[in-house]
Amino acid sequence: MRGDAAPERWAVDALGAVLDRVAVTRAEVGPRFPLFAEPDTGRWTTTGRGSWTGGFWAGLLWLRARHTGDQRDRAAAMESTARLAPWAEADTATRGLILWYGTVLADRDGDAEALRARAARACLRDFVPELGLVPWGAALGGPRLLARADGVPGLVPLLATESATAADAHLGTHLDLCVHGAGGPRPAWRWETAHGWQPCEDPPADWARGRAWLLLAVADTLLTTPGQAHQAHGALESLLPRPHEPLVPPAHTGRGDGPLDTSAAAITAVALAKLALLPDGDRSARAWYAERSCDALRELVSAHLTDGRLLDGCYDAGSATAVRHQLVWGDFFLALGLAALTGLVDLTTV
Repeated sequence: MRGDAAPERWAVDALGAVLDRVAVTRAEVGPRFPLFAEPDTGRWTTTGRGSWTGGFWAGLLWLRARHTGDQRDRAAAMESTARLAPWAEADTATRGLILWYGTVLADRDGDAEALRARAARACLRDFVPELGLVPWGAALGGPRLLARADGVPGLVPLLATESATAADAHLGTHLDLCVHGAGGPRPAWRWETAHGWQPCEDPPADWARGRAWLLLAVADTLLTTPGQAHQAHGALESLLPRPHEPLVPPAHTGRGDGPLDTSAAAITAVALAKLALLPDGDRSARAWYAERSCDALRELVSAHLTDGRLLDGCYDAGSATAVRHQLVWGDFFLALGLAALTGLVDLTTV
């Protein structure tokens, strides 16, 4: 929300519905972390430690606590964030997703601040100067020396709290590969000692969420760490949605008959809302960012939100895993976008 304008009723109501549903989910999953839920039954698939999505559940709990002001909600958010602590030293670049979004919305919680600082120091220790990044890592399985689009958001601001140089390099290396790489944009690359960086076949080049993750990282950089703006500006045009593109994209943009991914739309909406807050730049561009973000949020609410559940998210189209489902990170970014639109959250701090 900008200026003194009152938030629109649809956004207020939708945010309330999403955060009311968080309380229902909390009762259903108990001490476990929700991952994705069946579109028809609402039954959650959960994880014990949170995997790469645990921070989004903690973030949703913090948003609910901020929304209600209830000490019981605050206690639940604190407890969930504390359970993310084992990830601080885990060998994965998704620590940005886990420990930035899982802690940055915590109000006046010294333990969350300490965990974020601990994670930032650990990520800096894992930074490989010769490669110019924190590698994807082996904690979630697969090869360790990867550069992936989903290893950038959250990790850049997390690293920046310890080293602007490392944050700058991590972002720049990923943009060089994932946006400007030889042969066209690819969301994942592997390092081979004999041949250098080589593109991965999975995820494919048309992975909508990969583009959304990178746009979010660029928006974060332009808004909060302007010292790195030259790299981010260079990639922005390639990552922005085009006016003719749908507000809710297919999970793979080259497969128009495939499943949609509402989570990609929600991530993009938040990124655009951040870009609309840039203090410098073209006024008409900022107005378009704000309008497109609001339109996407409205589309998600009107066409894909049922009983506070954002449906039609696609976990993994390639393996046909959870292709029409409620995704915990989709819920988080929808709630974050609505919270910004209604004035609950200042996106310059998240």
